[in-house]
Amino acid sequence: MSTSNAAATAVNTAPSQAPVDPFDDPVTSNKMAVRALIPLLITFVLGTLCLQGFNLVFQQVGADVGAPAQASLITAFPSIVLGIVCFIYGSLGDFVSLKKLVTFGLVTLFIGSIFGFVANYFFAANLWTVIIARVLQTAGEQVAGSAFLVVATKYLRNDLKVIFFGLFTAAYQLSASIGVFAAGMLSSIAWQFLFLIPSVTILFLPILLKTLPSKSGNGQKVDAFGFVIFGFATAFLTLFFSYMSWWMLAVSVALFVAFGFYINKASNPFITPAFFKNTRWLRAICLILVFYFVNYALSPILNAIGTNIYGMTTTQVSLHIVWAFVVAAVVGTCSGMIIGKIGIKAGLVTAGTLMFLGWTGAAFCVNSGFVVLTLCACVFYAGCGLMYSPVVSTVLGTIEKDESGRGVGMNDLAMNVSPSIGIAIIGSLLGSNALSGGSITGATGAAANYSNLLLIGSVTALLGLIVFFCFRKKIYKGNNALENDEAAETAEAAK
Repeated sequence: MSTSNAAATAVNTAPSQAPVDPFDDPVTSNKMAVRALIPLLITFVLGTLCLQGFNLVFQQVGADVGAPAQASLITAFPSIVLGIVCFIYGSLGDFVSLKKLVTFGLVTLFIGSIFGFVANYFFAANLWTVIIARVLQTAGEQVAGSAFLVVATKYLRNDLKVIFFGLFTAAYQLSASIGVFAAGMLSSIAWQFLFLIPSVTILFLPILLKTLPSKSGNGQKVDAFGFVIFGFATAFLTLFFSYMSWWMLAVSVALFVAFGFYINKASNPFITPAFFKNTRWLRAICLILVFYFVNYALSPILNAIGTNIYGMTTTQVSLHIVWAFVVAAVVGTCSGMIIGKIGIKAGLVTAGTLMFLGWTGAAFCVNSGFVVLTLCACVFYAGCGLMYSPVVSTVLGTIEKDESGRGVGMNDLAMNVSPSIGIAIIGSLLGSNALSGGSITGATGAAANYSNLLLIGSVTALLGLIVFFCFRKKIYKGNNALENDEAAETAEAAK
């Protein structure tokens, strides 16, 4: 055998080296992560834009499909799904490769977008085809948000993490403002086109398959059965507030009782009984349940006021309301710096007070012009933009660090389920004019109905402040150091 042949044989028989994963190298991992994060962020923005757009026009959609009394379900059901999948995707990221997870998400988002448009534009629009499409879209787009946070947390160096977490917060608030604007514009043409906005994200799939890490996690199995029980229990509870059918409430209660028995017996439930035995956590989570209860309601109420009292089109209303979301985006982006200066407790009180003043001002100014109502909306959404950071820090400060993942998941559930029930109630009252008899604000007729609905929001924000002052000593007991550390870290990040 010749020397050349021997060399060739040696090369052919040598074991092939496995390709090096760029995410294993700290230098290349940052570059790869950034390449993945940008399309993930755009996908999340477009999905959120669609969600906020439907939040504005769901009353119009409900009327067009012949179900005005159940219109709130168009917002309520996707919100429930959003809360549940936020938790599920966070858990799935521990044992399913991000490539598989994102593929599922983008395909689901695309199917929901196309189905929603085709089924409701080329065929007779139907309440349940709208809801199914919105549920599919919500379940799909949230994958991008969860994957974004996972990639940024695991693969970015600290200085880049600060930048991309800030971009994530700002993008969410900005997408809400664009969504309101887009909904207003498209409502005068055909609201069905809203479905198509996130469909373009399917083009990002080849890029993400090349840039996302290929590793599969090895975490514990997700408690799918627990999620199913809890999800159906919550869904029937929301349906009850829309249809007021007592059998739905009975089913919901039965499922919640079954869920309680299940988590006491299951080996690895997604939420343990210890959560519900932690009285500090229970008090803290009440803040989210109360403060977020009517968070979805202001935009549709103002849209109804604008169209029915001031003779405005939804497009004109959106051009006003969009400024409130811009304010929320600015305040939300600066919230880290603000909380760093004034502290978590003061930040929470300030946010709750702004929300209360926004609701109250709008309630007393229904007949004072839409510009005044817009200013009140700006005050309210400034409070919303400021609320997230201190209330989440407060809740997470009541649990152990090794439970923080589940704690974040429960926060997401509460932040989406509570306003889902709230919008179901407010939406029903909005459509029925049940509160139009009169108001302490002096408004009469239809204006009284809107004024009283706004007062409900005002009372809810006030109740949140009362709950905070009643529980604050118990919530923060032994956590002064945590509060100071959180404020210091937030201030440093803002710098």
